[in-house]
Amino acid sequence: MKQKLIIVLSVISLLAVIGFMAYDLFLKDGDSSGNPYEYDLDNLRQVDENLICFNEVNQIKPGIGKLHALAIDHEDSIIVGGDGIIKIISADGEEIKAIDINGMVNCMDIDEDGILYLGMKDHVEVMDRHGGIIAVWEALNERVFITSIAVDESSVYVADAGNKIVYHYNHEGTLQNLIGKKDRPKGIKGFVIPSPYFDLAIGREGQLWVVNPGFHAFEAYDHEGNQISTWAKTSMQVEGFSGCCNPGNIALMADGSFVTSEKGIERVKIHRPNGEFRCVVAAPDIFEEGTIITDLAVDSKGRIFVLDSRKGLIRIFEEK
Repeated sequence: MKQKLIIVLSVISLLAVIGFMAYDLFLKDGDSSGNPYEYDLDNLRQVDENLICFNEVNQIKPGIGKLHALAIDHEDSIIVGGDGIIKIISADGEEIKAIDINGMVNCMDIDEDGILYLGMKDHVEVMDRHGGIIAVWEALNERVFITSIAVDESSVYVADAGNKIVYHYNHEGTLQNLIGKKDRPKGIKGFVIPSPYFDLAIGREGQLWVVNPGFHAFEAYDHEGNQISTWAKTSMQVEGFSGCCNPGNIALMADGSFVTSEKGIERVKIHRPNGEFRCVVAAPDIFEEGTIITDLAVDSKGRIFVLDSRKGLIRIFEEK
């Protein structure tokens, strides 16, 4: 008898909740045009001036369609690429050389000898500064979608958003191992990549930093693929990352700080090496709404370079 009474009371409670929900949704007076659960992007685009620590000091228009890839060499020359072309530009903004390529370059990096490693959609091409092709690496499978590449003295790391993995190659293009594959016993949860934003960079101590965008996380790995550090910051506030998959792009400063850009909110920020928010480089109000920041880079002077795809610009920022 007692059990039946409990069931009856539970059903009555459930019906009452449904009734209140129906009243709130359909009968309650007031403006019902908005979504009460939708966050206000206009508010998120507002940034306190005191949080902005950089000024924009220059803009370069390289004249490249679909700007997509950016790198800085050891002489602070700017290498920028897009649809069918790469340009080398001096630190003063003067064009040094234009190199025609076959297709769209998604990402690039340059080693200490000036050798360029180009991440095309499904393969890597190795090129000298004069445009001579040194090697073309074979695509591993049909799902490959390369979004980032980073080079150090012995390794080439390639982020593949299609297969949600990082490939570790030597400079000759021989695959050494895979990094970031889900491995619960080792505490590696695997990369969650809802859209083709999947960036990586090499840290000051030689560790590989990879963005796990679905978790708003940064993960550090050694050459063997062991995870050695991680941090994450999910927040609607300026000090964190929100949305399906952020940050979209990263670059590392000399002190180990992270420069980040986001998709959905046109914003560039700096986080300290431990992940603590430091400041804003570029607030959303200096970009056209809907701008996609396609790449970031930092030179030896600590200047930050931002690829503004909407205006076709390299935008340069210096610390105040």
